[in-house]
Amino acid sequence: MMHQIIAAGFGGQGVLTMGQLLAYAAMVEGKEVSWLPSYGPEMRGGTANCHVIITDEGAVGSPIITDATAVIVMNRPSLAKFEPLAMPKGLLLVNASLITDKPKRDDIEILYVPANEIADELGDARVANMVMLGAYLKRTEAVSRTSIEAALQKAFGERKADVIPTNMEALNRGAGCI
Repeated sequence: MMHQIIAAGFGGQGVLTMGQLLAYAAMVEGKEVSWLPSYGPEMRGGTANCHVIITDEGAVGSPIITDATAVIVMNRPSLAKFEPLAMPKGLLLVNASLITDKPKRDDIEILYVPANEIADELGDARVANMVMLGAYLKRTEAVSRTSIEAALQKAFGERKADVIPTNMEALNRGAGCI
């Protein structure tokens, strides 16, 4: 199966990390992967998005996604920009904590996840992206929990090993929203 995911939000919301973790986890599973980050010149507060393609059906032809199987949006501008790129019958995950606008499409599956509220309950606002990722993985099973944990260990290393349990709990809480 091929998963074509667009994750988008403001810089600092962890959308690039979310995509990178998906790519690492897919590589752990021996799948073909593409991760294409895009961000504005601002360190925080600017726009950021990434395209992630995961497949076990051969090579990835192009890293650019025009028909996404899933779109994960963390803020309102991202909803406006990327909702149209979800393919019919695709999946749209909306950070309900920050987005009050309703998507315009009725030909896609829409899941609302209160990512920031859950992250705040966990005591770390930075894990809202992991809440969204957990919801996405619960719905699609694109990669396994074990592979995501391995990806977290690779991405964070020993230096940030102390944040891995909170990130794993955020994944669990996101999955619980589905």
